[in-house]
Amino acid sequence: MRVEKGLTLEELAEETGISKSSLNSYETDELREIGSYAVIQLADIYEVSTDYLLGLTETKRCLNNSTAELNLSDEVIELLKNKNIDTSLFCELVSHKDFLKLLADIQIYVNGIAAMQIQNLNSWTDIARKEIIKKYQPDENDETLYLLKSSHIDEDRYFSQRIYEDMDIILKDLRKKHEGRKESTPKNSAVNELKESLEEAINFKGSRTEQLLMIFCKQTKLKYNKLTEEEKQWLIKIASKSELIKPNIPKKLKKKK
Repeated sequence: MRVEKGLTLEELAEETGISKSSLNSYETDELREIGSYAVIQLADIYEVSTDYLLGLTETKRCLNNSTAELNLSDEVIELLKNKNIDTSLFCELVSHKDFLKLLADIQIYVNGIAAMQIQNLNSWTDIARKEIIKKYQPDENDETLYLLKSSHIDEDRYFSQRIYEDMDIILKDLRKKHEGRKESTPKNSAVNELKESLEEAINFKGSRTEQLLMIFCKQTKLKYNKLTEEEKQWLIKIASKSELIKPNIPKKLKKKK
């Protein structure tokens, strides 16, 4: 933040009244404790909240003023306080560079700002169509008449398309931004991973028990080849208790049946 402000350590020391050595220790993390005076001074210089400086929040600016100044309704405040909503994603949505365009299109449609202009355009199209019919008496399938008729603007459809296009741009940007994050769906789904494990197990030359153990190791991120023989034997003993593994029935018993 000091670099972003274009300040040297000497200039910051002069601005805050904090020694250069102390400021340097804060920045290099050599000093774990910081006095309240220093926190307040630095927060004031950097124009951020004290909680941000102390690492208690990722929000740089703190709303110390009443939420009434934001003109938020009780419903919106309750919604933002609801832990079931992804407020982080909500913030990304409203802070997107094209969100204001989306909001403007919604406002134009909801408040009917363009309704009169659209009606006027449609009226002028109808007048032109009537004049052509009166003057030239064209056939019903005339291209010009068809063009004038199809040029009518449907307000609902027009703004639905505009709002969809605005939203589509924002959502694609957010999705691209979220790629690779922990909360995002991995490129290799669990189904694909299981499929790969099954194929590898089928191709493995060994008993059915060993094949099942390979699948187990794959799903639990255990490296089968790195297990000792003793560990493998213990796993086989445990797996043999599973209903998925049929016990070996002696041939004599099979013949009696």
